[in-house]
Amino acid sequence: MKTYTPKLADLKPSWQVINADGQILGRLASRIAQLLKGKHNPLYTPHLNSGDVVVVVNAEKVVTTGNNKQRDKLYYRHSGYPGGLRSVTLEQLRDKHPTQVIEHAVKGMLPPTSLGRAMLRRLKVYVGPEHPHQSQTGQATAGDQAKE
Repeated sequence: MKTYTPKLADLKPSWQVINADGQILGRLASRIAQLLKGKHNPLYTPHLNSGDVVVVVNAEKVVTTGNNKQRDKLYYRHSGYPGGLRSVTLEQLRDKHPTQVIEHAVKGMLPPTSLGRAMLRRLKVYVGPEHPHQSQTGQATAGDQAKE
């Protein structure tokens, strides 16, 4: 008996829409990473980008657990110059760029390779309930429902 390995042309990504309203950040990021990797799919192949395209809406309403995580959790970046280490708290990042909170959490759960970067490109995060991918996801907008 031979093992079946799907070809890249056999893999057709589907579109998943996830509402982040009231969801816990780590559990949501874990579920999104599994969808981006394609582990839910019977045709999962570790060396191919077999995952789905994930659209996350209401990114600003994601919940974190813990007493002081809003003030204590830090995100670091470095400019590459001496003394160039900068940090921002979860609270500050959520106020300025709420989509980056989810993107950063999901990025940490994907492989640090070119395949992981390709998977991350399939993640679309939006503030609020509206997104420009209604035609791909098959969801009708409020304006489309009013026309009917």
